[in-house]
Amino acid sequence: MVTRIDVFPLDAMDSGLIQSISLLMVGILVAVAARRVNLPYTVGLVVAGIVMAVMHLGSGAMLTHDFIFDVILPPLLFEAAISLHWEELKRDALPVTILSIFGVIIAALVVGFGMIWLLHWPVAPAALFGVLIAATDPVAVIALFKDTGVKGRLRLLVESESLFNDGVAAVLFGLVLAWVEAAPGQGFGVGEIAKDLLITAGGGTLIGAIAGGVAIAIAGRTEDHLVETAVTTVAAYGSFLVAQRFGTSGVLSVVTTGLIMGNIGVLRTEGRNRLSEHGRAFVVAFWEFAAFIANSLVFLLIGLKIGAMPILNQGLVPLVVAIGLVQVGRILTVYPLCLPFARSATMISLRQQHILVWGGLRGALALALALALPQSLALHDDILVTTFSVVAFSVVVQGVTMPALMRALGFLPKSGSKPAP
Repeated sequence: MVTRIDVFPLDAMDSGLIQSISLLMVGILVAVAARRVNLPYTVGLVVAGIVMAVMHLGSGAMLTHDFIFDVILPPLLFEAAISLHWEELKRDALPVTILSIFGVIIAALVVGFGMIWLLHWPVAPAALFGVLIAATDPVAVIALFKDTGVKGRLRLLVESESLFNDGVAAVLFGLVLAWVEAAPGQGFGVGEIAKDLLITAGGGTLIGAIAGGVAIAIAGRTEDHLVETAVTTVAAYGSFLVAQRFGTSGVLSVVTTGLIMGNIGVLRTEGRNRLSEHGRAFVVAFWEFAAFIANSLVFLLIGLKIGAMPILNQGLVPLVVAIGLVQVGRILTVYPLCLPFARSATMISLRQQHILVWGGLRGALALALALALPQSLALHDDILVTTFSVVAFSVVVQGVTMPALMRALGFLPKSGSKPAP
């Protein structure tokens, strides 16, 4: 007699898994189509998501703060960080640091005060929106530059600034949110702010450095490329989750881990890397694949969420004002902060500054921070809708026009897809 084996019916399977596979299938089709029409891949994904939402073919329900932070950000940040050469980064450390720290502060102040003055928002929601939208997002920026084939110093500047100002924005967002939620009369002075900054930023960096060092020590004891890649995976997600668990910056932690593992294990001259030759190639390919999967999911989900949201319910004028303020904040960040380096070895040319300004896309990090806001916050829904609107404009409009701008400025040839030397 044959024993009948019961299986779970299809409708009992995890809906999240089914939706993820479906989105990846759409992402593959969009990738193929985008290459054929020379459309940036990320733009195609967002547009496809909006069309799907309008046709009621899916929802952006998976796009939550936890999903973006715990699933999407670690591979995207780690993959970008392991490709940054420390020697090249060190040469531009000062302008990158200035842009990452003071740039976020300036942009947040411009947007925050603008929302108060022009749209009469209360101080608390205006401050939170200003901070969460201030940083350029590596999820969007790095994907765009890979699509257009930009390399060299320009790509280094954009990638490194976006990586580090992500960490700065996340830290400042936590401080502003703590200030907003503080009980009346509760102390929140300079000393308290400095303490929180040290714990959040310093703690995250320290955890990332420890994770990267331990991972390199373990990976260096084997020449099995599968084990080496598994170690990098544990290090990337582990450093991020441990840092978040202890109330420090997971973004800075995983970036630090990636920088250490990349520069000690992957990018050194032949014979000095801690990973095996096969392992290095496999690690790079694996993280490129992981970033592709993460990008496919997050940008499609962004499109689905935007298409399903009542974007215009609060009126078109507030959205236009918010988008304009974000652009003004970016302009007042890049050009003034690059001016002190005009006569130095680290001079950033005006052409490069134009790309830094228009390439300052916003993406998943801003959405994750907006989705983390408490429902009780004043103008909670307005912040969410405005954030999604800014991201939509950023990815679609700026993303579509960036290749043309780079060609006009000579970073890409007039025809073809390879960057100019």
